[in-house]
Amino acid sequence: MTMTMTATATAPARTAPVIQLGLENTWLTVCGLDRLTPGRGVAALLPDGRQAALFLDRAGRVHAVDNTDPFTGAAVLSRGLLGSVSGRPFVASPLLKQRFDLETGGCLDDETAAVPVYAVRVA
Repeated sequence: MTMTMTATATAPARTAPVIQLGLENTWLTVCGLDRLTPGRGVAALLPDGRQAALFLDRAGRVHAVDNTDPFTGAAVLSRGLLGSVSGRPFVASPLLKQRFDLETGGCLDDETAAVPVYAVRVA
């Protein structure tokens, strides 16, 4: 018995969604979407040594802010608790509990403080 193998066209492999941050006129892939759990943060090391704190909120939106707590200088915001006030998502620092708006970076408890916000897309 002779077997003949025939090549068949296959659909291109689908890649898993990834999180990209907008940095200086370019998009940097930082991790797969599957690395984020709703309500919890993940820290990503950026090429310049800074860290970004990435969050997937319970509505399925991805947010990214600088990971450094401006009140303590510690890179801990990725370990903060997520919540919302008036429909606005925030992260509360695990150290002193100040809340930072994930869309604007502004501190909800002290208007003189803020954290940088990164543009985010899922690709």
